[in-house]
Amino acid sequence: MPTKKKMVVTGGAGFIGSNLVEALVARGDDVHVIDNLEAGKREQVDPGATLHEVDIREYESIAPIIAGADTVFHLAALPRVQYSIEYPRESNEVNVTGTLNVLTAAKEGGVRRVVYSASSSAYGNQEHLPLTETTPIDPLSPYGLQKYIGEEYCRLFSCVYNLETVALRYFNVYGKNQDPEGAYALVIGRFLKQRAMGESLTITGDGEQTRDFVNVRDVVQANVLASESTKVGKGEPINIGSGEECTINRLAGLIGGDVLHIEPRLEPRRTCADISRARDLLGWAPAVRLEDGIVELVS
Repeated sequence: MPTKKKMVVTGGAGFIGSNLVEALVARGDDVHVIDNLEAGKREQVDPGATLHEVDIREYESIAPIIAGADTVFHLAALPRVQYSIEYPRESNEVNVTGTLNVLTAAKEGGVRRVVYSASSSAYGNQEHLPLTETTPIDPLSPYGLQKYIGEEYCRLFSCVYNLETVALRYFNVYGKNQDPEGAYALVIGRFLKQRAMGESLTITGDGEQTRDFVNVRDVVQANVLASESTKVGKGEPINIGSGEECTINRLAGLIGGDVLHIEPRLEPRRTCADISRARDLLGWAPAVRLEDGIVELVS
């Protein structure tokens, strides 16, 4: 009987992390979750996984948990753009120092590979779409910059220390366990909550801004493939999105209900991922259509 592989998921009690943990447990891995439960929820952690209630800012606490793992999936972050604008030092401690701690613990602990959850927010506002991994980085917030610094740390740890790394640049992730108050896929979570409460769906600006929405099940599959692919391991950034633009007005139409337009805010006008690198290096393509994913959540 094959030996169970030890897998560590930081942020494994959160939205994306809890879905990934469930998939890893289902395939028989020995799964360890690192989460301080500040944003994650204990009840979202699959009972087949071991939960360690510790903070990635505390190196001495996480190092023994990470040691000996085959793969570390690093999802723990403070993924709030507005929070990073108001509290750049605090968000930097988690998103940059925390990532450095995870990479160092992985290097010292003999980990084979780190799969890093990066963010499309690093691109900022761009004129030319779709966004490719060679599009110049131009973040609009400390969060976008911090996530990109994490990517660069991954690349350097591969180059300098021979630790295999890969960085998945998520676009707008939605699906099971998403937090209507959270940062990932904030607009879908907020719309669903407003619809459930019989309120108007609030749209910032004219609603013609676009986003690239990708289902969390597809993101989980991308993580699994990124941990296994023999074509990556040197810190390659890889877009994980649907490859399609959707206006916020269209999204509101899919969810249904009255709408209310409010003041615009500082945000990218359009986003859309070129996902050809994910296909070439990981053999990945999204399987869940936005229309089907929304119907699933609404029902």
